[in-house]
Amino acid sequence: MTDDTAVPQSILVDDIGSLVTNDPSRGRGVVGEVEEAALVIEQGRVAWSGPRSQAPAADARVDAAGRCVLPGFVDSHSHIVFAGDRSREFAARMSGLAYSAGGIHTTVEATRKASDSALLSGARTLLREARSQGTTTLEVKSGYGLTVADERRSLEIARRITDEVTFLGAHVVAPEYADDPDGYVDLVSGPMLDSCAPLSRWIDVFCERGAFDEQASRRVLAAGRERGLLLRVHGNQLGEGPGVRLAVEMGAASVDHCTYLAPEDIEALAEAAARPEPTVATLLPGVDFSTRQSYPNARKLIDAGARVALASDCNPGSCFTSSLAFCIAVAVRDTGMTPDEAVWAATAGGALALRRDDVGHLAPGARADLILLEAPNHLYLAYRPGVPQVAAVWKDGELVAGSPDNGA
Repeated sequence: MTDDTAVPQSILVDDIGSLVTNDPSRGRGVVGEVEEAALVIEQGRVAWSGPRSQAPAADARVDAAGRCVLPGFVDSHSHIVFAGDRSREFAARMSGLAYSAGGIHTTVEATRKASDSALLSGARTLLREARSQGTTTLEVKSGYGLTVADERRSLEIARRITDEVTFLGAHVVAPEYADDPDGYVDLVSGPMLDSCAPLSRWIDVFCERGAFDEQASRRVLAAGRERGLLLRVHGNQLGEGPGVRLAVEMGAASVDHCTYLAPEDIEALAEAAARPEPTVATLLPGVDFSTRQSYPNARKLIDAGARVALASDCNPGSCFTSSLAFCIAVAVRDTGMTPDEAVWAATAGGALALRRDDVGHLAPGARADLILLEAPNHLYLAYRPGVPQVAAVWKDGELVAGSPDNGA
C-alpha cells in the first residue's frame, strides 16, 4: 500500500499477469481472461477492471507482480457444523468397505453431545481454513442434529459465520424414528421446519436410497417452499434415481452430486439451464475421490448445455476437504472438465447455484472478493495440484488471508 496509516478510499490492484473476470465480454474465453490487467476496489466493490494501460488512478496500490487474480471461490455445498471424527471410517473405506449414508449417524451422535461453543469453534476453524484457500462465499447446512432443538442450534451457529444457511433436517432419518420414517418426515416438514425456517435461506433433502424417497423428498421441499425457503437437493450420488428430475420439476436452484445420471436426467438439466433461474448440476468430485465411487461425467452435462458448479461438500464422513483448488484439479483430471470450465464452475457456477449475481465474477459492481495466486494464470490450479498457491484473499475489499507482498 502507498499509505499505511489511512484507510484508502480506492485500491488499484496493478500489474496482474492474468485476470479472470468470468465476463466473456471483457476478455478471452468462458472465464473472460484479461492479460496485463488491473482492477480497482472502492467501498468493497469492483469499481473497474480491464487492461492496466487503461486503469484509472486510485488512493492506494497493490502490486500483483505479474501474478493471477481471480474471483473468490463460491462453495455452494458444505456441512461444517459438526462434532466428532470419522477418520477410521475413511480408512475402512480405503480398505474396501463400501460407502453408505448410514455413517451420518456417527456424526449425529457426536454433534448432539457437543456444546454450542465447541460446534462454533470447529465451524470457525474450517471457515478460516477454507478462506485461506480462496473461498470467500460458503454455504453451510444443518443436518447433524435431527431433533428440533439440535437442528435449530446448528442453524444458529451457521448464521454466525455465513449468510448462506440451509436447513437439512432431511439428511437421514433420525435414529429415534428408525421404525417410523413417515413420522420423521412429519416432524421435518412440520414442527422442525417451523422452528428452523426463520434461520434459513434454503431447504435441502437427501433424495437417495438409505435416506428419503421421492415422495418424502417432495413433501419436505414443498413444505419448505410454503414457508418461503428456496430449494436445494442432494441427488443421484449412490445410483440413478429421482433426485435430479425432482429438483428440476420443483425449480430447485441446484441438485448436488449428480454422480449417476440417466440420459433423461442430463436432458432435464439441459432444459432447465434455459430458465431465468436454472437448476444447476453441482458436482462434488472430492466426495467421489474420498469414497472411491465413479466420477460424474461433466463433459456430457456441459456439452448438453447444462449449467455446472463445483463445490467441496466439506463434511467429516464422505469428503473432509475444504479446498476448492483440490476439487478443481480432480474435476479436470477425472470428470472431463477443461481448466477454464472448472475454474468457472467453482466461482461463477457456485454463485449461480446460490442465485447470487454479486459474487463469482470481477466485473464492475461485483463484490471485491478476489484471490491472488502465486502463479501466472488460473491454469495452475489444475496444473499444480496439492501445492499451496493462494498468496492473498480479499473479501468485500478487505484483505482476509495471506499477503500480496510476494514474500518481500
